Amino acid sequence: MRIRLLSVTTAVVLAVAGTPAAAAPERGSHHRPVIFVHGSAGSASQFDSQARRLTSNGYPIDRIEAHEYDSPNIATILPTVFAGLDERIARLLERTKTDQVDIVGHSLGTFVMQSYLASSPARAARVAHYVNLDGRTATAPPGGVPTLAVWGEGDQTRAITGATNVYLPDQSHTQTVSSAESFRAMFRFLTGRDPRTTTIVPTATARISGRAVLFPSNAGVTDATLEVYRVSPLTGRRLDRHPVHRAALTGDGAFGPVTLKGSQRYEFAVVRPGAATHHFYFQPFLRDDALVRLLTSRPGEGLGALVETGDRHTALTVQRQKEWWGDQGADGDRLWVNGTDILNAANAPRVKRVIGIFAFDAGKDRRTDLTAPLPAFFAQTFITGMDVFVPAAPAHLGLVSIVVGQRGGGYDLANVPNWPSSEHRITVNVDDF
Repeated sequence: MRIRLLSVTTAVVLAVAGTPAAAAPERGSHHRPVIFVHGSAGSASQFDSQARRLTSNGYPIDRIEAHEYDSPNIATILPTVFAGLDERIARLLERTKTDQVDIVGHSLGTFVMQSYLASSPARAARVAHYVNLDGRTATAPPGGVPTLAVWGEGDQTRAITGATNVYLPDQSHTQTVSSAESFRAMFRFLTGRDPRTTTIVPTATARISGRAVLFPSNAGVTDATLEVYRVSPLTGRRLDRHPVHRAALTGDGAFGPVTLKGSQRYEFAVVRPGAATHHFYFQPFLRDDALVRLLTSRPGEGLGALVETGDRHTALTVQRQKEWWGDQGADGDRLWVNGTDILNAANAPRVKRVIGIFAFDAGKDRRTDLTAPLPAFFAQTFITGMDVFVPAAPAHLGLVSIVVGQRGGGYDLANVPNWPSSEHRITVNVDDF
């Protein structure tokens, strides 16, 4: 049985997970750049674990990027997305002195990439390999580019004719992006050999960078300050009065790189004057990470505007880049908040493909009601909402206990401050591995 705090030390990770010792990184021009293109309501977050597995196998971190876009408006912005991808590829090829890139698309991103590769022989010629993750079928490899197609649960006859087709029937839609099994198939396809490890190999320090973005458009946050704090593994409270890093968020919302301890747990706070502070809690980063995403919204806009707030309750968002299964019994997931398992067949059925969970005191009646999901949230792609009363305390003097029972075995544990939702938002990011 695997049990780990959301801020375990590197030594404990090594002991519990059986991680092999870190191999010396392979540096050189033989590593082609890898670009990830996400799906509907997605971002670079879906590829975060695979990026760290790639660097654990010798890929330089600066050769792994994500091409993000406003997925709800893809029908009208596709030419702009193509032009941005042209620029990204040209920049990477010039900087790395390589001739081609490898591209990985997921879900809606496979529509984007198949259209892109078929749009121009010159575009296709700059792509050495294409990985099509649980998306569109095709009668031939797009643009004639060598293609790997990975398929998850569902119709096991789906295929791209002429491609290497791999089937993972027990894996859910987003899990096909983040799993160790899909990584092994992808790595073998891109490099011609098996990876040394499918584990994220810990390092003593981690250089962290990413973007604060508006969900789901992926537009950068430009009106806030980012503060990064060390927090206690037992309480989630800040260990210092002053942040270890502070920077204004402008332009595309980019931040970092900032060097952090690989085994330490941190809070990333997006602070806006006169508005609620959005607190993001992560499990230890373990190693360098350039795809960190802080998914938020402008005050009064997006899903955040639908969250009922007050001084007496805490509002939570819990997300994981592997779907939550609340209707699969012993083969599913468990998510306890202050001792109550909030997942069930109504609010997180397997077919809903829930990644993000909004939990707050709907109606502000200080009662938890899990008989039905909150309709406005459940109607969103990959999202669910639950009426969960989590008492808040003045000055966040109390705790919210979060326990994740992972399908396949093992538990993740976290405590975060019970910030009042009237002035604070909380997102807890749970690892998908």
